[in-house]
Amino acid sequence: QVQLVESGGGSVQVGESLRLSCAASGRCFNNYAVGWFRQLPGTERQSVATISRDGGTTIYADSVKGRFTISRDNVKNMVHLQMNALKPEDTAYYYCAANSRGPTSIANYYDYWGQGTQVTVSS
Repeated sequence: QVQLVESGGGSVQVGESLRLSCAASGRCFNNYAVGWFRQLPGTERQSVATISRDGGTTIYADSVKGRFTISRDNVKNMVHLQMNALKPEDTAYYYCAANSRGPTSIANYYDYWGQGTQVTVSS
């Protein structure tokens, strides 16, 4: 069992940065790949970035490549999403999720989800 809590969301202007954090509790966090997803009301959750158990593999959505960076600290049980050069289209509710299978952009493969944090980018 893994519990996930996101933090770091907020309202920023175009071009600014935010760093989202996902704090995990529970046993053996390093047995789980972790992904960040985002969602707008009435739409499906979309994968933003995912990272493997050891941090050696990362996958990004095309829309965020070169702007977002996912990282993890298995000692502190934390996963971060550094978001730079934010755009209005990055506005969404952001979730972190964990799965025991491996890094994937498929939301249905994830077993555990946090409650999410809102990111709003204004022009």
